[in-house]
Amino acid sequence: MNQKRLSRREISAAVSDLGWRFVLGVVRISVPVASLAQAAEVAARAVAAAGADGEGSLSIDLRGDRAILSLHSPATAWVTPFEIELAHRISAAVSELGLRTDAEVGGQGQRSVQLVEIAIDALDIAAIRPFWKAVMGYGDEAGRSGAEDPLVDPAGQGPAIWFQQMEAPRPQRNRIHLDISVPHDEAPQRIKAALDAGGTLLSDAAAPAFWVLADAEGNEACVTTWQGRD
Repeated sequence: MNQKRLSRREISAAVSDLGWRFVLGVVRISVPVASLAQAAEVAARAVAAAGADGEGSLSIDLRGDRAILSLHSPATAWVTPFEIELAHRISAAVSELGLRTDAEVGGQGQRSVQLVEIAIDALDIAAIRPFWKAVMGYGDEAGRSGAEDPLVDPAGQGPAIWFQQMEAPRPQRNRIHLDISVPHDEAPQRIKAALDAGGTLLSDAAAPAFWVLADAEGNEACVTTWQGRD
């Protein structure tokens, strides 16, 4: 199985035309459906297209109005050429049902595909990481089990948690924020919506990798994309 390390740009370019979007080490699509039964049919076609070798790379969330499909390598916590091949096979299988694979960017659906992370600022990451691992029932990300490495939900349902090093106490500012990883072509709309809803843009110095936003009381969130990180 080809596990070559692809760049973020290579991954995005390989699947974007099919409707898949690369977000946070995963390629993901949404398939709009008319019923839960049709969502189950989409899942069955996707599993058949992936085959026995691809089942470990594929995860599916079924709802009455959509099936959300994600691909990444469990061995590398990244997208390899094998997952790119699976994306093409799955899109072809879905199209045989007369349905489309779509990222639902630009307000086309309920919301675009996305992934969320929780970022926790800490003076001593190694001291607090075990608490968060235990209280959340989380585990180590593939290949990353160090004292300061991120934590992930082994069931693949909850947001990942990562830790940001602080150099000094900071009681005047919140120390937990959300990172919302969206498709690169969804970020402008998502940021505009947040600003229109009373938010403030604190920094775009790292854009398009991330923009730092805050609500009316200063609680922060980052809108992030894959761009500007390779």
